[in-house]
Amino acid sequence: MATASVLTMGFVTRRVDIVHLALLSTALVVSYALPFELLLLSYAILGPAHYFTEINWLYDRKFFLPMRALAVVPLAAGVTSMFITDGYLAGIMLWLVLLACAIFAAAKTTRQALMLSVIALAATVAMVAAQVPFVLAAVLLPTFIHVCIFTLIFMTLGALRAQIGVQLGIVAVYLIAIALILAMPPSERTVIPPLARIGEMYFGGVAPALGQLVGVPDLQFGGRITGLLSFVYTYHYLNWFIKADVIRWAAIPRGRLIAIAGLSAASTALYFYDYEIGLAVLLFVSLTHVLLEFPLNGLSMVQLVTFRRSAA
Repeated sequence: MATASVLTMGFVTRRVDIVHLALLSTALVVSYALPFELLLLSYAILGPAHYFTEINWLYDRKFFLPMRALAVVPLAAGVTSMFITDGYLAGIMLWLVLLACAIFAAAKTTRQALMLSVIALAATVAMVAAQVPFVLAAVLLPTFIHVCIFTLIFMTLGALRAQIGVQLGIVAVYLIAIALILAMPPSERTVIPPLARIGEMYFGGVAPALGQLVGVPDLQFGGRITGLLSFVYTYHYLNWFIKADVIRWAAIPRGRLIAIAGLSAASTALYFYDYEIGLAVLLFVSLTHVLLEFPLNGLSMVQLVTFRRSAA
């Protein structure tokens, strides 16, 4: 019986890995075929379902904090950041919230939390004195870093824990796909020009921010960056949905699942009714799910570092 159970688990894992690789490849192909359209359609169709299901999943796990009430910190930051017009100040605030959530999630004792807080504040003061462009954090933390870098960390940590070569291979394919888009960018041709214009209005700031971060001046919202964002956003959402059996985000009471499905469908319908209105209404939900994930992001980064040390 035990042998049969192990074989079944192995079969399910292989099947999920095959589906995983197929979805990753599909996201890459469509990112080349319809880079501008895919970005906006994924954001409208897959995005809301991802926000509501992940917020619910995080809530059931106390947001990976010692106390669920501590989630008021990122929530308050989300509300406040929406009214801050100075990108530099907004960036500092998001950076501090990320550090605070990481400390809350990773610290084992109160003393350890206090020590880490002093170190974090000292490091932040030093970064301010060194004129680190915190405005980049305001632009990139809720967008590219959230959907690409943190996704890569989750994938890598999961693959290392599972010790399954196929999963490490999927991580490699993900990185190869990103490199391919950067080296051989998709065409700037658009099938639905209005979506391209909305995409540039909402995501246009990511291009110069990424350019400043990597030292490429005058980086524009063209085929290369749009294709990259289309791929990482679409894969970020798909990667979440295929984890239903792994992290059991769908294992919730039927009534709650119906409510989440209804909210997701209504949100997507709002996007299709008027995309700009949908962006305005769902902005807080999108930002909230990013901020509420900060403790998990910080904890995962700590676990990845400690995993590598223990393995060494």
